[in-house]
Amino acid sequence: MATNILMPALSPTMTEGTLARWLKNEGDTVKAGDIIAEIETDKATMEVEAVDEGVLGKILVPGGTAGVKVNDPIAVLVEEGESADAAPAPKAEAAKPAPAPETPKTQPAAAPKAEAPKTVEAGDRTVASPLARRMAAQAGLDLAGISGSGPNGRIVKTDVEAALAKPQAAKSAPAAAPAPAAAPAAAPAPKAPAPVITAPHTAVPNSSIRKVIARRLSESKQTVPHFYVSMDIEIDALLKLRAQLNATSPKDGPGAFKLSVNDLVIKAAAVTLRRFPQVNATWTEEAILQYHDVDISVAVSIPDGLITPIIRKADQAGLASISNQMKDLAARAKSGKLKPEEFQGGGFSISNMGMYGVRDFAAIINPPQAGILAVSAGEQRPVVKDGALAIATVMTCTLSVDHRVVDGALAAEWIAAFKKIVEEPLSLML
Repeated sequence: MATNILMPALSPTMTEGTLARWLKNEGDTVKAGDIIAEIETDKATMEVEAVDEGVLGKILVPGGTAGVKVNDPIAVLVEEGESADAAPAPKAEAAKPAPAPETPKTQPAAAPKAEAPKTVEAGDRTVASPLARRMAAQAGLDLAGISGSGPNGRIVKTDVEAALAKPQAAKSAPAAAPAPAAAPAAAPAPKAPAPVITAPHTAVPNSSIRKVIARRLSESKQTVPHFYVSMDIEIDALLKLRAQLNATSPKDGPGAFKLSVNDLVIKAAAVTLRRFPQVNATWTEEAILQYHDVDISVAVSIPDGLITPIIRKADQAGLASISNQMKDLAARAKSGKLKPEEFQGGGFSISNMGMYGVRDFAAIINPPQAGILAVSAGEQRPVVKDGALAIATVMTCTLSVDHRVVDGALAAEWIAAFKKIVEEPLSLML
């Protein structure tokens, strides 16, 4: 049976993307798992795998097309000898049933063939994105009970969020609270008028990733109650340990490494998070979710903005492993080759601007995380030791936290513990 191949949602924030190029031509045989196209999302350029087998009967959206909305048909997959004209019309896709899966009775009568994408089982396996599986596991949800709105019924982040929101909506329905809750939905309607610029200027169009950064950071500042704590941390002992360890590295080969200060900071933050799991958490209306693994997102600058690849289980990883992982992730982030699971998720973030000579700054929280550590440059400063003036290499670190999750005393305890680990770095070797 002919089916539409839909524009996939390849990141949690993706609403549309650019179909960069097709890697299969009309008439080519396609197997499940084959790479059929490259799509530029709000995060990176990613490859799209086929989830079914058949023949690429017709390409509906040519390569190089920008602004293709998620779940719009981009091609038709047919069986051998079948005509592409038998595919469901673009308007009969699963885009409309997705927001209202509770009305399945009307779907077969209106568009029986459009039901195919709603199937969420492939054999005995539930089809879901890695992020959706992670979110469902953390929330204790059974994916089998969730309807997928992605291509061929693939369960994506928005489907899990909708499932999480259902019990909350049911509980709040009898109360008088729904009136203010509805206000945010109406709020985006009135937009501020565009400024009238008369001075000579150059208009640089906003890329997809720049629009996402602007929207997410604006939402974070407006909806997350930020709270900040800062400390000056001496790093002379850390620098000495780094030099000693780098001196032991082989010149080349698989065991070679070159530690940076950032690598040691990642490890120190991970160890601190293991000691204070309350900071490695996310706020929800029903509960605060404390993550079992210490997965740290690290901000990396890329041409269009920034992206946060993740060091998984950083508290358990060795320094050489963290260093080599970080170099690989940063290189692939800048070339747009990260996989979705390599930058989606994470329980805590680090933003390091020390390489730019920044003395101190406060970073904006990356939702749904509850904390981000801003790391500044190490510089020689006068300090008082045992009543005498001395010189030490000092860096200022600022912890930004979601005050709904982390109170002031906890934030202070966390950064004090982090300071102690950095100033006595031999504990990182244990």
